[in-house]
Amino acid sequence: MATPGARTRNIDLLVVGEVNPDVVVTDPDPRPAFGQAERIVESIRLVIGSSSAIAACGAARLGLRVAMVGVVGDDALGRFMLEALAGRGVDVAACRVVAGRPTGASVILGNQTDRAILTATGTIADVRAADVPAAMLARARHLHVGSFYLQPWLAAELPALFRLAHEAGATTSIDPNWDPSERWDGGFAAVAAEADVLLPNAAEACRLTGSDDVLDAARELRRRGRHGSAAVAVKLGSDGGLAVGPGGAILRATPQPVEVVDTTGAGDSFDAGFLAAWLDGRPLEEALALAVACGSLSTRVPGGTDGQPALDEAEAVALGIAVRGDP
Repeated sequence: MATPGARTRNIDLLVVGEVNPDVVVTDPDPRPAFGQAERIVESIRLVIGSSSAIAACGAARLGLRVAMVGVVGDDALGRFMLEALAGRGVDVAACRVVAGRPTGASVILGNQTDRAILTATGTIADVRAADVPAAMLARARHLHVGSFYLQPWLAAELPALFRLAHEAGATTSIDPNWDPSERWDGGFAAVAAEADVLLPNAAEACRLTGSDDVLDAARELRRRGRHGSAAVAVKLGSDGGLAVGPGGAILRATPQPVEVVDTTGAGDSFDAGFLAAWLDGRPLEEALALAVACGSLSTRVPGGTDGQPALDEAEAVALGIAVRGDP
């Protein structure tokens, strides 16, 4: 492994995780009616999906140099994803294409205020730590992983991969996303101990810590993070987000009103905003405000990426977001 500084760090964010599309069904009532009944809905769109890929696109939109490591099948959905990511400025050279395996995909039924997700995992779980080129890791400033519980092979290897990243001079982050088994174990504690930044939502933070209080959960996750002082930013949906500062102080940011069309990927855009500001060395309150701005702006149109803001738009909105301390 190359030593820090031995190579030019020309990748700001190296994202490792799922690369799969979403089929987004949008309607005031998107529920299907069984019995071979046909219903008309407002829209059905094929868009970039998956927590990791949406976060990668959001970061690229903010001006970061982003590379993606993941696995797709040799099929139409896989080709769609690689072309769509490249079209948004994400380097997909390290993404692996496998024959005989279908690309994972999700169908999202959304009604502006809530959504249901159906996922066929396909190649989602196929990504491994060995897929991350050592030369690429040596060029990266930061390594981010999404959807911990959908990728069990990678999950088992993440503590070692995060240690390699640190040895190479990079920092690390993880967004756990939901655990479909609802067991909330699977080795996450070992990964958190190697993470510089933890990015759960409120429900995930509480389940990961066994706490009923999101503030206590956020403080506990900070303690469990690398060196006992990880940056923790928790997504609160329409209520914005919170972050844990030095000494366990809580910062809370509430978004400005936005006409919500689709909340798909809002949390991943939040991740992109937070990491962009954090990597820029900004204060925690500024990182939280930019994260909330990116998350809320992304909900303006269907899908996880089409509403993602450029940096100037996100910063303009972030300036109007009040960040206050919470007891």
